[in-house]
Amino acid sequence: MQFQSIRDLRNYLVSFKVLPLLVVLIWLMMAVSGAFVGDEATQIDLKKLLAFGVDQSWLGYDELGRPVWDRLLMGAQTSFLVALGVVVFSSIIGTTIGVYSAYVGGWTDKVILKIIDVFLAFPGLLLAIALAAILGPGIENVVFALVTVGWVSYARLARAQTLSLRNREHIQAAKAFGVPTYLILWRHLLPLILAPLGVEATFGIAGAVISEAGLSFLGLGVQAPDASWGSMIREGTRYLLVAPHLVLAPGLALMMVVLAVNLLGDQWRDHLDVKAKSRRE
Repeated sequence: MQFQSIRDLRNYLVSFKVLPLLVVLIWLMMAVSGAFVGDEATQIDLKKLLAFGVDQSWLGYDELGRPVWDRLLMGAQTSFLVALGVVVFSSIIGTTIGVYSAYVGGWTDKVILKIIDVFLAFPGLLLAIALAAILGPGIENVVFALVTVGWVSYARLARAQTLSLRNREHIQAAKAFGVPTYLILWRHLLPLILAPLGVEATFGIAGAVISEAGLSFLGLGVQAPDASWGSMIREGTRYLLVAPHLVLAPGLALMMVVLAVNLLGDQWRDHLDVKAKSRRE
């Protein structure tokens, strides 16, 4: 993309399309900064209970005198790690199962399809809540619970894409030359379905962030003294009338991140939709 003047560059940067990317980049920088937050984020200071002012922390202090900004950074790190872990493991497991099921076909595909239908019969978040309650609180258990219910969407998408591609000429030619099945799937089939899987992954990131916040809000996620946006909202609801910043800060951060990631997914999907792009042109 070329810009004829500084004004064109400025207009593009302030356009709506680039705002979601800026929000995601800010989220990433906050998550990285969360690793360098000192012990002040977890230390109790009774002199600063619910304090908020110009000479205080950027976003004030919570009900235990801890700086809200530092804990917001820790919450960003928690949400990013959970989203990354859930999307990576869910995509690997779901894509492997979906591609293999559709490529092999037969009774293997029927059995796997029935298993997918069983998982789809349960509401995903309720199943994650049940698993998190059984396993106990903790970030590892949250990731495991969300992966258990998150691989299904990738499996369905990978299976559908594989069914439409497995009879193409280059795959049939690879079979005729005796290329092993795993090489056919890895070299000739998987690269063709990475784009739609990437779009699904963006929506999976948003879903993982909101699910982690929901589990932490219910007390099934990250435990004190670690911070999560969901647990920050839960703790701040008791002081909503006297200290609304305890809820507004993590709530707005959560809303902006989820909205930005979803918008990026929509933009990527529209970019890959060649037919819709040609109609617009």
